[in-house]
Amino acid sequence: MIDTFRHKGMRKQMVAEITEKGIYDSGVITALESVPRHLFLDNAFLEFAYQDKAFPIGAGQTISHPYTVAFQSQLLQIKKGEKILEIGTGCGYQTSILCYLGAKVFSIERQKSLYDKTKLLLPSLGYSPKLFFGDGYKGLPSFAPFDKIIVTAGAPFIPEALKEQLKIGGTLIIPVGDGKVQQMFSLKKTTDTLFVTKEHGDFKFVPLLEQKAQ
Repeated sequence: MIDTFRHKGMRKQMVAEITEKGIYDSGVITALESVPRHLFLDNAFLEFAYQDKAFPIGAGQTISHPYTVAFQSQLLQIKKGEKILEIGTGCGYQTSILCYLGAKVFSIERQKSLYDKTKLLLPSLGYSPKLFFGDGYKGLPSFAPFDKIIVTAGAPFIPEALKEQLKIGGTLIIPVGDGKVQQMFSLKKTTDTLFVTKEHGDFKFVPLLEQKAQ
């Protein structure tokens, strides 16, 4: 995997742009400076890999804006060794950021083509999350509870299964809305049935899809 001085310089410039937009977590900043985003994109987009833009990754999905990845990661406030459930592996870029931050990552992808591709890519980059092909709405009950849960696609509602699979004291980050724009929410679980919910502004995600792809 080629990661040149030019790529590293472009990453530093990208990170400088997103810190101006309000990203301040030093761990997240270091992760974005370190993980080579261009390796997660098709060759057609390599020249644009470090712009703060989303790009197609196949199967009707996109790699999120670097700012969005940083923002969600910052909201999670990850501590090394925490058990994180990611809904929507996609190309694996957000997954890699979580791994770099020291999380034990369990990630679900609904699109089989993306799952197969990412399952090969991440180990080649030195990351070893546990990847699953399945329905993100259902989470991973057999591996629950999780310290944190992150959803990387727009959900029309907050799935009860994900709330149930969160540890007390844990945080769920999810963009909610069935239109072109979603509202980012964080939910902190205070008891088995009570959550403290906060809104964090508008974002654009591809929709979170139900059921397994064939």
